[in-house]
Amino acid sequence: MSELLFKKPTDSDVLLSVVMHPEDTNANNTIFGGRILALMDQAAYACACKHARAVTVTASINTVNFLTPIYVGDLVSIKARVNYVGQSSMMVGIRVEAENLITGELRHSNSSYFTMVAIDHVTKKPTTVPGLQLETSDEVRRFVRSYTRKMKQQQNLKNFQAQTFSLNKEHLDWCQTQNARLNPALYSLIKAD
Repeated sequence: MSELLFKKPTDSDVLLSVVMHPEDTNANNTIFGGRILALMDQAAYACACKHARAVTVTASINTVNFLTPIYVGDLVSIKARVNYVGQSSMMVGIRVEAENLITGELRHSNSSYFTMVAIDHVTKKPTTVPGLQLETSDEVRRFVRSYTRKMKQQQNLKNFQAQTFSLNKEHLDWCQTQNARLNPALYSLIKAD
C-alpha cells in the first residue's frame, strides 16, 4: 500500500487515446465492442494501479450499453477515475468518447463502472488501498452514488442466487409469446399439483 493514507480522485486519473484501425472492425464495419471493452479494462487497470500502487484485477463490470457506433479513423478516448474505494476494492468510472478526426465531431459512446481489487504481490491476496480525499461536491456525489451502485449490485446478486427455478405452464406459455419455439414435450415435464 502507498504511504499516503488518502489520495485525491484526480491523482489517479487516466486518459487512454487510441486511433481505430481496420483490424478493429466487425462485419458491420464498425469497431468491435470487445475491442472497446478491452481498452476500457486497460484504462480501469491503470487507474486502479495508480491509486493502489499495487497490481489490480477486474472483479466486475457494471452494465455497458453502446450508445453510438465507433468507426475506423475515430480517435477513441477513455477517461478513467477512481470514484469509490473500500478496503481493497475500487470502483473506477469509465467514459468512452469517439472523435471524428476530420470533422471534429465528438460522440459519447458509453460509460461504465469497473470494480477493481488490489492484490498483494507476495500473498496474491487482496490488499488495503488508500482512501479517497473528497474535495468537491461532484466527488462526493460520485463516491455516494458508486457506493449505492455497489450495494445494489451485491443485493441483486444475492436475490438472483436465492431464486429457484421450477418449470411451470406459465413459463412455457410465456415463451410461446416470444421469439422462441418450444419442444411440445416440455409440457410433459411439468409436475402436476
